Amino acid sequence: MRFSGFLKMAAAGLVAVAMMAPGTMKAQAGGDMVQKPTDMQKLMPASVFYRGQLAPTQLRNSGGVKFADGFFVLAGLVDTSGYSTGVQAKYQAYFITEVPLKVGGQHLAAGVYGVGFVGNKFVVTDVGARDVLTVSASEDAGLKRPVPLQVMADPVGGFRLYAGRKYVSFSR
Repeated sequence: MRFSGFLKMAAAGLVAVAMMAPGTMKAQAGGDMVQKPTDMQKLMPASVFYRGQLAPTQLRNSGGVKFADGFFVLAGLVDTSGYSTGVQAKYQAYFITEVPLKVGGQHLAAGVYGVGFVGNKFVVTDVGARDVLTVSASEDAGLKRPVPLQVMADPVGGFRLYAGRKYVSFSR
């Protein structure tokens, strides 16, 4: 009886793996792992420094990637209520990358940044609120459950940083 129960659980596990999105399977097959909000509790700071102030992060709205070699990319929404409206317009999330990335096809050096989706653009700023990079954002109308911020595997390779249905692709 115990062995048959084990077989049922193993079969259920295989079905669950088979039902995963192809992009997730692809990303994990290379050893890169998408980090969910529960993973971020130990990785993302509770508050972050940007443009002369500390602001609390929203760990429930965070995500990232742990690459096969142990390096991370982390992103989390930030409470920007203490900032000017000009800063709030572009600074919605804190973005940390331990490795250089291609974001929307452009090079982004390793570092700590403020990021935000502004209209149909994704804007990256340094911690002094100066623009570093601006790329076009895309919209994923087929996304089943949009949330304020999440990171997912990109079906064509790399990863996507989402804010609701808007996203930007990034890769190493």
